[in-house]
Amino acid sequence: MKKTLAAFGLIAGWMMATGAQADIGVAGNVGTTGVGVHATIPLNPDMNARLGSSYLGYSYSGNTRDLDYQLKLKANTYEALLDWYPSKDSSFRLTTGLAYNGNKIDVMAQPNAAGVYNINGTAYSSASVGQVNGKVSFNKVAPYLGIGWGRSSEKEKGWSFSTDIGLLFQGSAKTSLSNTGCAATATVCAQFANDLARENEQLRHEVSRFKAYPVLRVGLSYRF
Repeated sequence: MKKTLAAFGLIAGWMMATGAQADIGVAGNVGTTGVGVHATIPLNPDMNARLGSSYLGYSYSGNTRDLDYQLKLKANTYEALLDWYPSKDSSFRLTTGLAYNGNKIDVMAQPNAAGVYNINGTAYSSASVGQVNGKVSFNKVAPYLGIGWGRSSEKEKGWSFSTDIGLLFQGSAKTSLSNTGCAATATVCAQFANDLARENEQLRHEVSRFKAYPVLRVGLSYRF
């Protein structure tokens, strides 16, 4: 992680040095990456650099073939982006860059109405085998590719809007499920642990669709 943050620090330093003589704009934004802020640094008439961060947290329900889950997503990203404008008369832009990706999901398995986990064809009483918790994580460095609209240098003053549509390529999910508080016999606890390992594979399959995280953002800024 230290090497990753150092690399992003070097990128940020280069962008700030390159745009030292330019007007730096700041915009707030909201979207699938959460609530965030971006600083825009004009590099030349056709290209801007952007540095930003976003945070999102919410809970939702999901399931695999065997178990229901309560999931809590925590999306936390730090981005270093480059915007290229193909036409000087348009605000349309092509964007690429890198993000430090802190996205993760905390999961908690939910027993059915009878208080039972049904895993791999076997019924386990949650009162006997305890709780099932887990985590889902992704690559810490994620490339970004997208399009958008908005050119901070278009107006000398006043409000301006921007949008981003793209994908954050955060890689294959890493999942882990663990059991705490198993009060059943040693044989049952061992069997439950084995079935939980198979369930972990199902969970990994279910979250594989998040390999490319969709980004849709709208931003608003004001230049005095």
